Amino acid sequence: MAYETWGELNAAKDNAILIFSGLSPSAHAASSVEDPSAGWWEDMIGAGLPIDSKRFFVISVNSLGSCLGSTGPASINPENGKVYRLDFPVLTLEDVADAAHAVVESLGIDQLHTVVGCSMGGMSGLAYCVQHPQSVRAFVSVSSTTRAEPFSIAVRSLQRELIRSDPKWRDGNYDAEDPPLVGQRLARKLGMISYRSAEEWVQRFGRERSTSTLASPGDRFQIEFSVESYLENSAQKFSGGFDPNCYLYLSHASDLFDFAEHGGSLQAAFKRLELERALVIGVRSDILFPVHQQRDLAAGLREVCPDTTLVELDCSKGHDSFLVDMDAFRPVICDFFR
Repeated sequence: MAYETWGELNAAKDNAILIFSGLSPSAHAASSVEDPSAGWWEDMIGAGLPIDSKRFFVISVNSLGSCLGSTGPASINPENGKVYRLDFPVLTLEDVADAAHAVVESLGIDQLHTVVGCSMGGMSGLAYCVQHPQSVRAFVSVSSTTRAEPFSIAVRSLQRELIRSDPKWRDGNYDAEDPPLVGQRLARKLGMISYRSAEEWVQRFGRERSTSTLASPGDRFQIEFSVESYLENSAQKFSGGFDPNCYLYLSHASDLFDFAEHGGSLQAAFKRLELERALVIGVRSDILFPVHQQRDLAAGLREVCPDTTLVELDCSKGHDSFLVDMDAFRPVICDFFR
């Protein structure tokens, strides 16, 4: 398991915060002396920031199944010395949670101050809380849910199909130097459409024409609009930087997660939690994990943890708001930890 930490664990070992990311980020959530490059939650973690490294010992894990340090389909199978590829076992977010718990235990921590999970990480965090209920005092869910709805399952299913339909995928046995980039590009474009909102794109792009030179000469269906250029640039930045099989496994794990399986019903699952406090943050323009799912999650938590707060933000940037609209999220998380 790859992980990074900020701050120091106190003598009582009761100031640790564990952070689960979305599907594709690494453990590098914020800059540090060892790695000064900006992290994926740079404006949230650090000295004097909402998740204050002067007060807390912050741990960010790279999910099991990823290709960014933790064991996954792109890792070497020690039994035969070959890359796992599709021989890697079926992955669940419960596995992701248990692997993170092993990291926490290795650091000598018996109980976390808080588990924080964003997007897929919110589901991983919920799995952590229900599988290790005495190991967590508080939970923060950011743009997540108890289980995926048909729309988000459909989006991820099509993303996986686009990758697997690329001739270069070769049933998962692609050449690492020549991966199925076309499938990855298309999957990323579809993902970006679900991560942001139509409202944002009207404000940001309108019908502005593109000045892109990405199109091939003679292509009569070349990129015409700025929004097309945005999608293409986003896809090219992502493709090739994340292993396709790892993407498939984590995407599939997101669809498989159902909190109700921990007891037979959502109500029974919530009763297994032993939280003292909880915070649920949703965004009204989020189409991937709609705000009504945040309301349902908060209502379920409140039944067993009365000190549960639900915050619905009016951000226009959709599901990705927690990554790009820090002015909206910082005060909410700061208040919770204050």
